[in-house]
Amino acid sequence: MTVRVSRTFEFDVPGEQIWAFIADPEQRAGAISVVDTFTIHDDSRATWQVRLPIPLLNSTVTVETEELIREPPTRVKFEGRSRALRVTGEHTITDTEDGCQLHNEFVVDGQLPGVERFFKRNLDAELDNLEAALRADID
Repeated sequence: MTVRVSRTFEFDVPGEQIWAFIADPEQRAGAISVVDTFTIHDDSRATWQVRLPIPLLNSTVTVETEELIREPPTRVKFEGRSRALRVTGEHTITDTEDGCQLHNEFVVDGQLPGVERFFKRNLDAELDNLEAALRADID
């Protein structure tokens, strides 16, 4: 089973301000609560230590992430791979009359039992965390 979550956030600031946050791999990783620690290798690659509290894997998993697409200042797509999961995240910014919209889509394919069930229950809350981090950054 694949878990897919899409959400769009509305902001009353220019898209470039949202891009500054969303294009930064440190900001993206820091907004996700299950990312315990991370190491930025360069502008397109990072390693996340992800804490997954599931029965067969109650520890952290190393997820190697890499940007697949970077189209400043409107779109970034990344992929993370580990023995437990594969995740893709895509963020697309579009200008509106009053600011901009940020469309987010995450897809998680679990490789171990319980991973997809965990993300099915928690992925929407992780998008709430991302939105809160973005709004705090704006303020």
